[in-house]
Amino acid sequence: MRIATYNINNVGSRLDNLLDWLAEAEPDVVCLQELKAEQSRFPAEPLEQIGYGAVWKGQRTWNGVAILARGMTPVLTRTALPSDPDPGQARYIVAAVNGVLVGCLYLPNGNPAPGPNFTYKLAWFDSLLSHARALLDSGAPVVLAGDYNVVPTKADIYPKNSYGGDALLRPETREAFSRLLDQGWTDALREAHPMAPPYTYWSYLRERWPKDKGLRIDHLLLSPRLADVLVDAGVDRWVRGQDKASDHAPAWILLNP
Repeated sequence: MRIATYNINNVGSRLDNLLDWLAEAEPDVVCLQELKAEQSRFPAEPLEQIGYGAVWKGQRTWNGVAILARGMTPVLTRTALPSDPDPGQARYIVAAVNGVLVGCLYLPNGNPAPGPNFTYKLAWFDSLLSHARALLDSGAPVVLAGDYNVVPTKADIYPKNSYGGDALLRPETREAFSRLLDQGWTDALREAHPMAPPYTYWSYLRERWPKDKGLRIDHLLLSPRLADVLVDAGVDRWVRGQDKASDHAPAWILLNP
C-alpha cells in the first residue's frame, strides 16, 4: 500500500501536474493540501476518470484538503479537528481506506513570527496534539500525513540557509513537533533515511529548486501498527521539476500490512 502526501498549491491550475504524477506513480492513497478551491470547484470528475475516488473539504482562495484513493471512494470520518481554533479554515480531513485511518492536514504557516499568525499556529498544533493522542489510544492503524510547515531539525533544511526566525524553524514549532513524535508516532521519511531525510519543498525564490536549497516540511507520521509494516519511504522529486509545478514534491510511504 503506497500512501502519499502532496501540497498541490492550487488543484485547479495544477490539475495536469497531478494527473501526470498519479498516472506515473500510481499511489493507492493521496493526501492533498492547499487546494485553493471552494467545495464545488474540486475536480472530482477527471480524477474519477483515471480511477481515483475522493473526499475533500474545499475553501475559496486558501487552504483546502482532500484524500484520494485508487479504485474506491474513501470513507469520510472527520472534516475538522475536534477542538479546531478556527473551524472556518479547511485544514484537516480524515477518511478510512482499506482498513487504514488516514488523516490529511495542512498546519498553519505561522509567519510572521511572533504575532497572531504564529499564535494561531501553536494553538492549532495543541489541538492536533490532543487529537493525535486520542488516535493513538484507539489502537487503530493511522497515518497523519500532510504539510506540517515544520522543519524538525537542521538536517531538514539546506546548509547555510537564510530562514532566520521563520515560523517553520522556531524553537516553539520544533518543540511541538517533538512532542507529537514523543507520543509514539514514527516519522516515516526519517525512519527510512536517518542520515539524510529528503527535502519536500523548494521555494520559487532565488533559484532554490535548481540549487537544491530545499526543506523537509511534508511529513507522514505512523502509528505503531503501521510503523511495524513500513517498507520504504521517499519523495518524487521529478514532480517539482515539471513545468508550472507546485513548490512541493509528493512524499510517500510503502506499507506491507
